[in-house]
Amino acid sequence: MGSRENILLISNRITAALAGKVADQLGVVVTEMVCKQFADGETYHAFPCDVSGKDVVLLAATPDDSAHQELLDLIAGCRYWNAGSVNVVIPYLGYSTMERAKPESGEIPKGITRTRQIFRTRPDYVAFVDLHSEAVLHAHAGEIRTRHIWTEQLAVEKIRQIQLENYVLVSPDYGFSKRVSRLAGLLNCPHTAANKDRYDVDHTIVGQLSSAVKGRTAIICDDMIRTGGSMLQTVDRCYEAGAVDVLVMATHLVLASKARERFQKRGISCIIGADTYPDRQSDDLLDIYSVAPLIAGELVHYLRLK
Repeated sequence: MGSRENILLISNRITAALAGKVADQLGVVVTEMVCKQFADGETYHAFPCDVSGKDVVLLAATPDDSAHQELLDLIAGCRYWNAGSVNVVIPYLGYSTMERAKPESGEIPKGITRTRQIFRTRPDYVAFVDLHSEAVLHAHAGEIRTRHIWTEQLAVEKIRQIQLENYVLVSPDYGFSKRVSRLAGLLNCPHTAANKDRYDVDHTIVGQLSSAVKGRTAIICDDMIRTGGSMLQTVDRCYEAGAVDVLVMATHLVLASKARERFQKRGISCIIGADTYPDRQSDDLLDIYSVAPLIAGELVHYLRLK
């Protein structure tokens, strides 16, 4: 059995808010790194206490290159100072949609190559939340324990709180339809999927949708909203197929560029999502639930905490 007294919970800077919530759930405090910026732009990091023999938990979303590099530095630092174990939880994995390269394209599949960089720093355990593709789980030689944490139960609870009647779940593409079907099974409601084709980095075409949405409230579900392009096309297809109202739900709310404005202009009044992407809080458009209880529960189980 593990001991909470032996845990050091540390986050990269961009994930500090979520780390505080996880710490509250675990009944521990966040260990804040000593962090300074040199005049030339380099970053100084130091542990504020002895990590030798400690079970270090690193909570770090990697939405940009700086956050990714900080995670690598933290893992390497734990190894350098002889941490007892290094356990990583990544709420949002950057480049996660780039898990493969088209033949002859010369593309770098950064979803895989970046995850390999994390694995090569030799953490003992790495958990991801709602991955776009599970291919990244296998980007190591088998010496690291990996875990895919699903937020399905949290999503189900959130939908039930809305207290809708006569609704249908909609996947914006067939690739995500298995996940949506599991949600529908838990909610005992119907589901359907649109047909999406990607023709450029940030451009997709969403085709026809079935009449299963006719006369119902459609809840479009996806793992992330980046620019909102395919999601908004799915909104249009839902209304064309006879939906009376449309709600939007995704775990990772990236909302790049002017995505918020585009949803509001299309008449979407609420986007439901998690706090996996940094700085996402409930406001007049976003309805945010926290994954902190889910992450804390996973850590209690994995670390066998008393």
